[in-house]
Amino acid sequence: MASTLALSKALHKVVNNGLTTEHFVLRPFQRADLEAFTAYRADPKVAQYQSWTDYRYSDAVALFDNMDYAQFGAADTWFQLAIVTAASGATPTALVGDLALHFIDEQQVEIGFTIAPEHQGKQVAFEAVSALLDYLFIELHKHRVIAITDAQNLASCRLLEKLHFRREAHYVKNIFFKGAWGDEYLYALLKEEY
Repeated sequence: MASTLALSKALHKVVNNGLTTEHFVLRPFQRADLEAFTAYRADPKVAQYQSWTDYRYSDAVALFDNMDYAQFGAADTWFQLAIVTAASGATPTALVGDLALHFIDEQQVEIGFTIAPEHQGKQVAFEAVSALLDYLFIELHKHRVIAITDAQNLASCRLLEKLHFRREAHYVKNIFFKGAWGDEYLYALLKEEY
């Protein structure tokens, strides 16, 4: 009973308070985030390795409306967490990217990350994903975290390898993507490797 209560509190920590890093807060999306979210997702450089080509505000609203954070952590659910700058004095927070979480089952989670172009190459993804991994492995006691990326997305591959993910699979021409067959890599990290 005590461990179930602790797990429940850990699950709701993100929904109620977010996760705080040195420079960012990872929290559920708010309707006010959707304009900035749409802007970076509509950028062709951001969309290059993503499933969308033409991202609109209506897409962001539909995604937001379909997420029920009350179900956060339930098996076979997807959630987006906003990566926002930490408030500092009179400086308001700003959305710099997002994290995707797919709770595959009770013990495994798939993650993804998207960073606004003006914030890429500044360790945003590293800091955010590091905090997310701490949360998933240490607080939620997940067994395994995976990430699937386009084999040509070298920045994502470098990030996952820097975080000590192991490349478990190379899927050759497994996905018809934006008019051509493409390769994907499956990366994974076990709790005992973390």
